Amino acid sequence: MNSKKKQMFLLDKFITRQVVEMFVMGVCVFTSIIFASDTFITLIKQISMYGIPFKVALMMIILNLPSVIVMTIPMGVLLATVMTLNKLSLSSEITVMRACGIGLNRIAKPIFIFAIIMSFVSFIINESVVPVMSKQSKDLALWALGQKNIPDGKQNFVFKELQEGGSLKRLFYVGYCEDKVLHNITVLDSSKVGTIQVLQAEEGRTTPAGWDFQKAAVYTVDDEGKVMNTTLFDSSIVKFGVDMTKELNKNVAKEMNFTKLYKYIKENYMTEEQRNSILVEMFDKIALPLTTIAFVLIGVPLAITPPRVRYNRGFLFSILIIFAYYLIRAFSISCGEAGTLAPFLAAWMPNIVLTVIGVLLYYRKVYTIC
Repeated sequence: MNSKKKQMFLLDKFITRQVVEMFVMGVCVFTSIIFASDTFITLIKQISMYGIPFKVALMMIILNLPSVIVMTIPMGVLLATVMTLNKLSLSSEITVMRACGIGLNRIAKPIFIFAIIMSFVSFIINESVVPVMSKQSKDLALWALGQKNIPDGKQNFVFKELQEGGSLKRLFYVGYCEDKVLHNITVLDSSKVGTIQVLQAEEGRTTPAGWDFQKAAVYTVDDEGKVMNTTLFDSSIVKFGVDMTKELNKNVAKEMNFTKLYKYIKENYMTEEQRNSILVEMFDKIALPLTTIAFVLIGVPLAITPPRVRYNRGFLFSILIIFAYYLIRAFSISCGEAGTLAPFLAAWMPNIVLTVIGVLLYYRKVYTIC
């Protein structure tokens, strides 16, 4: 009996080692793919639209790395499951194990244990690390936005803002810049049809909310050159271009864990669309980590290769399952945010679909001759 337990322990150790090695490779591969596509597109957008320096944008991407890892952990577990079992199946090792009385349930036991552990790890990262990093990334972006267009020490410079068609929207003239403060500012604003606004200020600075002008005057001139009105003020913030704070506040759910997000929903007024979106995010904080178990449930039966197949199809199966999962996920989340689906169902729909399919395939593979 002790000898049998020792043999099963060695088998579990062997399978676990294979799974862990493939899991690490899978997480690295899928993280690199996401970074090379969506993340670097975001980097370019931040640099071009918001004037964020490259080093700051790169640091923001690094701070968002934990949220990417939370997404790639289920992918890595699926790839490790399918590739490991497919390799054992092709070498007839699973056939030998089953001939010795070791069922598929026992073979897959260490993989399910590993998936459960990684679900907890993913949940902990998503609840403790991701909110802190996302908040730091947002604060860094706001700081960078407040520092843009500040060429310290430069004198008599002009920069312009163009409309989509290429025509002039605003023209900025600055006398000089000293200690991050702009002096002798003139702004020509032609964004409103039929009028031109001329703003003159002794000094000002850029902030995330807009331009902060001190001791300024605004003249509104019509097409005929007549001054329609004049406004004088000691201090005022004028919003030019994109307000990045609104864009960043769309990700408020990523800056809180499940408990804080639940309190935020109860204590703050929001539209139905905003409420649905945040509720979907809240339920997804639990649903996403548990995707690892659903992936293993569907990956184990698909990895067992029929005798007539003599090639490793594990990677192909992994990609197809991941594609199907995120297609269902994108559809259900969109429906949840639009109010077509209940937020809870929208967050859990991909897991429900995968689990149902996985149970059917697993039952057929374990309890039928194939």
